[in-house]
Parts: sequence; structure tokens; C-alpha cells
Amino acid sequence: MAVRFPSVLRASFLSTKKSTSRSLDVPRGFLAVYVGEMEKKRFLVPISYLNQPSFQDLLNKAEEEFGYDHPMGGLTIPCTEDDFIHVTSTFSRA
Repeated sequence: MAVRFPSVLRASFLSTKKSTSRSLDVPRGFLAVYVGEMEKKRFLVPISYLNQPSFQDLLNKAEEEFGYDHPMGGLTIPCTEDDFIHVTSTFSRA
């Protein structure tokens, strides 16, 4: 029986286990991103989103604001959580 993940996952819903490395919490085929203006929330998105033009626009915003030095240690998307969910909800599930 296959288990299907929603297209965007809040990282806290994915695993209840504690681990020493955040990278261990990211399933194969997903990418962890931090989203939010003040409080950053961690989301897991399918790597297929990297091909979506609107997701690439978000990545370009991140590059303009942070360059390649992201303060959270991972990819930080500089938009509101609602905007991020709105943009990613338009992608078809693969």
C-alpha cells in the first residue's frame, strides 16, 4: 500500500521523532524551505516544484534578499506563509 504525501508538508507533521540532524527529517524527493516574515516555518516541498516558474520566482526573491547565505541554515523564502501556500497550491500534484 502506497502512502501519498500532500504536495506541501509542514515539517512538524512529518515526523514526531527527534533527530540530531534536520536533514534526516526530509524524505527523498523533497526539499526543506523556511517561509515567513518574522517567524520562519519549515515546509517540505517536492523537488518537482523547482521546475515551476512561480516557484522559481520565489527562489529569485530569496537570492535577491539573502544571496547564498541563508540565516536559517537552509533555503529561506522571503514571503508570507499565506502567499507561499497560495502559490504552491496552484501546482498540480505529481
